[in-house]
Amino acid sequence: MARERNDLVLEHVSHRFDTAVAVDDASLTVGASEVVCLVGPSGSGKTTLLRIAAGLEPLQQGRVLIGGEVMGDARMSVSPEDRNVGLVFQDYALFPHLTVRGNIAFGLKQLSADQRDEQVSQALERTGMSGYASSYPHQLSGGQQQRVALARALAPRPRIVLLDEPFSGLDASLRHRVRDQAAAILRDSGIATLMVTHDPEEAMYLADRIAVMEQGLLRQIGTPDEIYLSPANAFVAAFFGDVNRFSGTVEGGQVATPLGAVPTNGHTQGTPVDVMIRPEALSVSTEAAEGGTCGIVVAARFLGRRSLVDVRLNDTVGTLVRVHVAGRFLPKQGVSVTVGYDDAQAHVFDTS
Repeated sequence: MARERNDLVLEHVSHRFDTAVAVDDASLTVGASEVVCLVGPSGSGKTTLLRIAAGLEPLQQGRVLIGGEVMGDARMSVSPEDRNVGLVFQDYALFPHLTVRGNIAFGLKQLSADQRDEQVSQALERTGMSGYASSYPHQLSGGQQQRVALARALAPRPRIVLLDEPFSGLDASLRHRVRDQAAAILRDSGIATLMVTHDPEEAMYLADRIAVMEQGLLRQIGTPDEIYLSPANAFVAAFFGDVNRFSGTVEGGQVATPLGAVPTNGHTQGTPVDVMIRPEALSVSTEAAEGGTCGIVVAARFLGRRSLVDVRLNDTVGTLVRVHVAGRFLPKQGVSVTVGYDDAQAHVFDTS
């Protein structure tokens, strides 16, 4: 996807809390109309990086640019209110004593009354909340409060929008619906968006690009396809779903696993490696299959769109593997099966 400009640029940003490194030499861009999701486990540095972009955390090292203008570097820092940034937090932070209209207008005091009314009305319409302008936050559902928070962030017509776990307080069914609405609103607005989430599935669904953080480091930046199908390391592979992991040593351009020999694609002879194969890259059959590995079903569960089958292989240590099968497939416990795999979906990582 070609982009004419980057509305947010983070260059070589590092940040410490006392002796703990929260962000370590992170560089990231967000283009106009682009949604980038920052993902990673708790404590990985993603919220700190977001707060640095907003100016809520002092910049210790590196540079922040918004719309091509320097917002912070080693010599200066523009205050958060002067960065033209819209913010949406996990708790929405709505004022309980103000109506929906009052909450959205709160950050527009510098405008004339007519301009303020116009921008509030546009934000309400854009988020589908026009009919709730006179309501108070306690009269709204969680999803409606989230849309008000988004409307408030969009009302000043910011250059970028920063969201920190905006859907985590909603129950699962509501979260899916609200994030669909929010994604459409953000893309229609044409505003660059950086969102923090701990949920890899949410990032896969919402993002144009995903930035994966671990221990303050940006481990990989790419499209959802790139992140899932071509993970940069074992951490990224495991973060985006279940994996079957095997350890071994490269011998003759391949590594032996309980499922058979896996090509190592360039790893040198004698290198210790981890092989990671996602459950959906495995197949399981109750009939003998050439080239497969025999095993016994330990458990099978139907999850709606797919079935999960655990198989103990007939190798010397009884390796347990997990297989995802589309639809309903529930062989009984103790049934003999054959497990195969797609070596194109086997990821091999150097552990030396």
